[in-house]
Amino acid sequence: MSITILKGDVVSAPALGQLDTTEQGYLVAEDGVIQGVFPALPERYAGAPVEDWGRALILQSLADLHLHAPQYPLMGTGMDLPLLEWLNAYAFPTEARYADPDYAREVYRLLSRDLAACGTTRVCMFSSLHTDATLILMEELEKAGITGFVGKVNMDRNSAPGLLQETTEESRRETLRWLEACQDFPHIKPILTPRFIPSCTDGLMTFLGKLAQERGLPAQSHLSENRAEMDWVRRLHPDCAQYWEAYAKYGLWNERTLMAHCVWSDQRERAAMRDSGVTMVHCPDSNLNLCSGFPQVQVMLREGVKVALGSDVAGGDRLSMFDAVAGAVRSSKARRMVDGADFLTVPEAWYLGTSAGAAYFGEAPGFAPGNALHAIVLSDDQLPQPHPLSLSERLERCVYRRQPGAIRAVWSAGRKIYEA
Repeated sequence: MSITILKGDVVSAPALGQLDTTEQGYLVAEDGVIQGVFPALPERYAGAPVEDWGRALILQSLADLHLHAPQYPLMGTGMDLPLLEWLNAYAFPTEARYADPDYAREVYRLLSRDLAACGTTRVCMFSSLHTDATLILMEELEKAGITGFVGKVNMDRNSAPGLLQETTEESRRETLRWLEACQDFPHIKPILTPRFIPSCTDGLMTFLGKLAQERGLPAQSHLSENRAEMDWVRRLHPDCAQYWEAYAKYGLWNERTLMAHCVWSDQRERAAMRDSGVTMVHCPDSNLNLCSGFPQVQVMLREGVKVALGSDVAGGDRLSMFDAVAGAVRSSKARRMVDGADFLTVPEAWYLGTSAGAAYFGEAPGFAPGNALHAIVLSDDQLPQPHPLSLSERLERCVYRRQPGAIRAVWSAGRKIYEA
């Protein structure tokens, strides 16, 4: 049996808006599974090696439930365009490059290492429509120690003819080839990924819905991100009163479904998410960069909708989920200035970036016994100290401001995957 014991100032998020803090506590895992957080080391671990990180913070690692891996080189590019124009001008031409496996290998190796260094250990990720590049992405994530889901994108209409396109039959055939080839990855699993309703024909959506049911596969896509997009969906599916129904009628609307953005989801659409257990993935930076808007996150949480966070690289211009947490707070404050709604606190947003994301993978909130060890060691000793800060205040400051080399070490599924 292997034992991991981390000593430091331990902070976790056991519930929305709540932080558990233990100064100079011990986070203990056996064979990669958390046993608990203790103020003093239990006698049964006497003599076991302890990694003493001094006054560094020991935190849950972060979960990014929506990002586009092939857009990683695009971060910070084209931010003067709204969504649909940005896709055509920047995203689609960049994604077309992943027909080249060598280019895919170069980019995806960098992305995977960057995720580990950022403290992101769980992901739900879009690849491109290229099967071989998708398998390369899954392989590089495995090598870097990241866990989660990756999807080969499906898009058989309204793409970029001559540049980035596939026929319905190609999309079906390549999806099956991809699923057959990725069965042996231990930590990165497949997720069905219709890009969004306008990019998939009825025939392709029918195929994906049947595949999800037959193989028990999760699904991810976009929902109500942009008003022009929503108008487009209404024209394509006049039988659907709302955007979400265009997923539901194909069987892609259940507790394994992730829907990014949901900026313009009204009460009926939110109720449909809650009642079916769909997880809404809030992408604050992308929503602002692409002029989409500010979703009613606090309302969703009160209504019982499951909410987690995503970077949405490269609509989002930063990979670190610390920035997504800060962005979620800022976005909620912008919303407050419009309609007076409550804004998210840092502990609430931290929960969304950690425990809420982990919940999609079946784990309990915080450093709960029985969870796999996903943890970050974060130093803040070089930041100016205006006065003695509580552990909660130190976390809040590190969400907004981190010293160079702040992340000292990262564990993912019980394995140390990064050390500075």
